Amino acid sequence: MATTETEPVQASAGRGRALVLVCLAGVLWGTIGPVIPVVHDASGLSPLAIGGYRALVAVVVLVIAAAVLRRSRDCVRLGRRHWRRVTVVGVSTAIFQLLFFVAVLWAGVSITTVVCLGFAPVLLLITGSVRRRRRPSAGQFLTVAVALAGLLLVSVAGSPDGEAPYPVLGVLAALASGAAYALSADAAGPLSLRLDTLTMTTTTTCVAAMVLVPAGLIVPLATGGGMWTGDLRSWALIGYLGAVTMALAYALLFTGLRSTPSGAAVVATLLEPVTAVLIAVVWLDERLTVAGVVGVVLIMAAIGGLGRYSKEPAPQ
Repeated sequence: MATTETEPVQASAGRGRALVLVCLAGVLWGTIGPVIPVVHDASGLSPLAIGGYRALVAVVVLVIAAAVLRRSRDCVRLGRRHWRRVTVVGVSTAIFQLLFFVAVLWAGVSITTVVCLGFAPVLLLITGSVRRRRRPSAGQFLTVAVALAGLLLVSVAGSPDGEAPYPVLGVLAALASGAAYALSADAAGPLSLRLDTLTMTTTTTCVAAMVLVPAGLIVPLATGGGMWTGDLRSWALIGYLGAVTMALAYALLFTGLRSTPSGAAVVATLLEPVTAVLIAVVWLDERLTVAGVVGVVLIMAAIGGLGRYSKEPAPQ
C-alpha cells in the first residue's frame, strides 16, 4: 500500500521537474532577443545570417558531444528508423525560426510575439481536443486564456514598434511561425518518450540546420546583407546563441516533453518574452509599466497552474 501511495507523488514530482526544464528553455530563449540586436549593431550581420551561424554552432557542439559520449551511431540509426518524424521536428523548428524573423521585419516585435507565441498553445489545445474527441477542460481553457492575456500585456508593454512595412503579410508569417512551433513540439513528444535527449537533439538540430544555414547565408547574399564580420565579441555571442540558446535549450525542452504534454510545454515557454522584458529592464534601463507587471504575473500564474491541469503523456 505504501508503494501505491507514493507513486502519484513521484509522478507529480517528475512532472514538476520536467516543467522546470521547459521553463528553463523558455528563459534561455528569452535572451535571444536582447543579444541579436547587439550582434547586428556590432557586426553588420543580418538576422538571418546570425540565425544560420547559430544553427551551425549548435550542430558542431552537439555532434562533438555525441561523438565523445559515443552516441553518433544512435543518431544515425534514429535518422534512418524515424526519419519522417525527425524530419518533421527539424524542418518545423527551422520554419518556425525563419518565419519568426521575417514576421518581426514585416510586422514588428510586439505583434509577432503575440500572434506567434499566442497562436501555438491555442492550436495545440484545439488539435488535442479534436484528437481526444472531447472538449478541453475548464482548467485547460483558463490556463491558456490567462497565459495569452499575460503575453498580450507583456508584449504591448515593451518598446513600441516602428511603422510596420507589411503588417498583413507579417501577421500571416507570424501565424505560420506559431503553427510550425506547435507542430514541432507536438511531433517531438513521442520521440522524447523513446529516445535519450542527446541523440534526439543532435539528430533534429542537424535537420533544422540543413534549412537554417543555407537560408541564413544565401538570402543575405542575394539581398546584399552582411555575411561576415571580424568582430570577436560578435562571434562569442553567436557561440552563446548556438551552444546555449539552441543546443542546450532544445535539449531541455525535449527532456521536459517526456513528462509534460506539448500544449503545457508551449505555455511554459512563454517565459521567453518575460525574460526578454526583464533583461531590458535590468540591463538596458527600460521601464516596465504596470501593464507589463500584470502580464508577467499572469504568465507566471498560468505556468504555476500547468502542473495541476496537465497529465503525464502516454507513449505514442
